[in-house]
Amino acid sequence: MDVLTSARRAVLATIREDGRPRLVPITYAIAHDGDAMVLYSPLDEKPKKVGDVRELARVRDILARPRVAVVVDHWSEDWADLAWIRLDGTASLLDPSARATDEATAAEHARAVSLLRQRYPQYAAQHLEARPVIRVAVERVQEWRARP
Repeated sequence: MDVLTSARRAVLATIREDGRPRLVPITYAIAHDGDAMVLYSPLDEKPKKVGDVRELARVRDILARPRVAVVVDHWSEDWADLAWIRLDGTASLLDPSARATDEATAAEHARAVSLLRQRYPQYAAQHLEARPVIRVAVERVQEWRARP
């Protein structure tokens, strides 16, 4: 079982201004470019406490302190089936407002939206093209499985 492809959600850990971790459940898609792995997570249209998603605490954390971790796990009542994977990396924001001046960002944003829609049919009705996407350049992968 591949935990990254089978899991439907993950938990993003950012670093608050006071140094404490901030944990947020996320949806995600993974892309591979050769040996490099990138995780994308949308700032989607689910209800938020702020009007502009760029004001979300996790976004402020990323812009100020881009080191993040993402944990994906598989739970089972049969503990021999437990597994998790942690991705450590550097996060940034793919903001479609930068499209006019940055073709590479526009192309990557479009790729991220496509991958997210393939993974989550719920995004077909959302206007992800107009919303920022969190990009995590994965630098370290750590896995654990109860069963080798």
